[in-house]
Amino acid sequence: MITVKSLTKRYAGVLAVDNISFEVQKGQVVGFLGPNGAGKTTTMRVLTCFQPPTSGTATVAGYDVMKDSLEVRRRIGYLPESVPLYPEMRVEEYLGFRARLKGVPPGLRRKRIDLCIERCGLGTVRRRIVGQLSKGFRQRVGFAEAMIHDPPILILDEPTIGLDPNQIRTIRTLIQELGQDHTVILSTHILPEVEMVCDRVVIISRGRIVAEEATKNLARVFSSSNKVLLEVRAPQAEVESAVMAMPGVRAVALRGVSDDGQVVTVRVETDGPQDRREELHRLAMEKGWALRGLGLEQVSLEEIFVQVTSQAG
Repeated sequence: MITVKSLTKRYAGVLAVDNISFEVQKGQVVGFLGPNGAGKTTTMRVLTCFQPPTSGTATVAGYDVMKDSLEVRRRIGYLPESVPLYPEMRVEEYLGFRARLKGVPPGLRRKRIDLCIERCGLGTVRRRIVGQLSKGFRQRVGFAEAMIHDPPILILDEPTIGLDPNQIRTIRTLIQELGQDHTVILSTHILPEVEMVCDRVVIISRGRIVAEEATKNLARVFSSSNKVLLEVRAPQAEVESAVMAMPGVRAVALRGVSDDGQVVTVRVETDGPQDRREELHRLAMEKGWALRGLGLEQVSLEEIFVQVTSQAG
């Protein structure tokens, strides 16, 4: 649905996006991540035809953003970080106005307005003036406007900014539902949100893509070590010494001791992606330790994000 090839964007000599290429398939929810100033918003503005690229190409739903911008705009819903609204209009009046501009047939407008109001939780404010709404409600009005013409592609720049935890959960569920039959690009700084709703992650730093992988594979592909939590009934010093002597063990850190001092939990960090749990199990049996627990500690998206963006450039 979206294909970006060798895309570059310069502003008065400043290189904002540096020769990036990626694809988003139909029905995928893709997290587009990066530090502030990395080039995320610039890339989104190119894809939504708000800005032209300096070089390279981008196609959306088969249409070139430079040659067929009107066709591209018909097929996307765009929620920018700062939502532009008409503050003097009432919510449903504004959505009706945007539905007319986006070519929603007259016979479908009421149905689309009601559906978007319901899905975005705007029922209690549908007749209120937009300028009198809280920031969270205005954000939801922007989300409803992006959906009003039922586009196959949604490009969302910080869609949950300004929302309270309950509202964030509602929008997160909505994005998951939309991802079943829409293509979604989601930019956010809330990394747990990405892990919950996104199929793939693209991380950009200093204008270049530094990581691109299925969300479920990120830890395996980008982690340079494994971390195992080992819980045994044994003397602390003996456990730390014996585990540290194992080949490939990088570090051993105490994570907890039982009240009676007989059960210890340590985090064992090992080199490379190899799973060392079987070796730790054998060590416990050889030492006669009573094994209480043995499990992998998952590398978080935050750790991966910091790792790949700090290494870039």
